[in-house]
Amino acid sequence: MANSSKASSSGGVKIAADNRQARFQYEILDTYEAGIALFGTEVKSIREGKVNLRDGFANVKRGEVWLHNVHISPHSMTISAYNHEPRRVRKLLLHKQEIRKLIGQTEQKGLTLVPLKMYFKDGRVKVVIALGRGKKLHDKRESLKKKQDTREIARVIKGQGQD
Repeated sequence: MANSSKASSSGGVKIAADNRQARFQYEILDTYEAGIALFGTEVKSIREGKVNLRDGFANVKRGEVWLHNVHISPHSMTISAYNHEPRRVRKLLLHKQEIRKLIGQTEQKGLTLVPLKMYFKDGRVKVVIALGRGKKLHDKRESLKKKQDTREIARVIKGQGQD
């Protein structure tokens, strides 16, 4: 929480949602920052932090990138007739060169587009999407083991500093 208050005071980036599970399930090869086409009630819900990126993915259709399965809760203070659908498909805004790269890599190499973060940057909602390759079970175990080893090393070093 301290990080977001620091960012909002400088007028920079305020993180609304983070998909930590994606880094565990996918080997991240490249990341892209994209704008996103939203309704007003969606922006209000994102400001309140009511976003879930966990099951989200993106795909390219007819030269446009679309974000699927991202849940943005309906805004609580808005009448349901004017509210948005929580899991609707949303358009991502990228440059044509970036879209061409993504088309080539997702179709030829069989890679996946996964949302990593959603945040506010200068008052606009941005999404970081990653080009990733799905990890196998043994890769997941290996990354967990590395993570535990680094924690052990940090704990030992911290303990030596206190003596």
